[in-house]
Amino acid sequence: MKEYKNSGNKDTRSGFGAGLTELGKTNENVVALCADLTGSLKMDEFKANHPERFFQVGIAEANMIGMAAGMTIGGKIPFTGTFANFSTGRVYDQIRQSVAYSGKNVKICASHAGVTLGEDGATHQILEDLGLMKMLPGMTVINTCDFNQTKAATLAIAEHDGPVYLRFGRPKVANFTPEDQKFEIGKAVQLYEGNDVTIIATGHLVWEAIQAAVELNEKGISADVLNIHTIKPLDEEAIIRSVKKTGCVVTAEEHNFLGGLGESVARTLAENNPAPQEFVATKDTFGESGTPEQLMEKYGLNAAAIVKASEKVVKRK
Repeated sequence: MKEYKNSGNKDTRSGFGAGLTELGKTNENVVALCADLTGSLKMDEFKANHPERFFQVGIAEANMIGMAAGMTIGGKIPFTGTFANFSTGRVYDQIRQSVAYSGKNVKICASHAGVTLGEDGATHQILEDLGLMKMLPGMTVINTCDFNQTKAATLAIAEHDGPVYLRFGRPKVANFTPEDQKFEIGKAVQLYEGNDVTIIATGHLVWEAIQAAVELNEKGISADVLNIHTIKPLDEEAIIRSVKKTGCVVTAEEHNFLGGLGESVARTLAENNPAPQEFVATKDTFGESGTPEQLMEKYGLNAAAIVKASEKVVKRK
């Protein structure tokens, strides 16, 4: 099996900050807005380099979305930044009416998603955001897995015409994708070729899926592993092709199993190639306070859970 090497743990939010800093130098139309969380979103360097293009709106997320929508009319490409909970749940009406409905070229960039936000607890650990955003017509939804991919995605969405939701996280996680990668919106990344089970993972669960595939291989189970960084538009062709080969699938995400990647995969397969499926995700619950590692373990969002789900679904074929 191919060995994926961790070049050193990094937080994905810093990948966003690095991408935004580069865009500041290369695209004069890029502007940034932040809701009083400049340091947490790693937007400090952009602010220092381009103070005339940085807008600190304070704890007024709805106003931030409205300002961003208005800026697109003048040809600007606004990147908004705050926690995922505040980027979606708090301002869903403004996103729907001012951004999605009119197809405004706003990039909604959201950090601290999922339970790996950690000790801040359930009120901040949104597990519904992918579902909320993918249901908006015309909204592109991206959930990256490491520092390098997040940086590449940040650069790519600046070239994409239309509203985007870019989701990333707080903790330092394995950084294993190529530094010079080309990020293709809506295109799955094949990590392993296998014949017994398809594992489709997104975000922080991609590295866990890699570890699971190695363990499964030692047990004689060959896994086909896809990194689905774009939840919408979904790479249905890659999913169907893989599941036709393996006959079963496990989806893995740091999100509620209701409304997330797993449901999109289930719909795709129901319409094209029905197959047994197991969901590695939170089960219709809020999070709680704890370290990221403790919470991933408690809510079954790790390699061990993926291995267990894979063994179960293979028996269902």
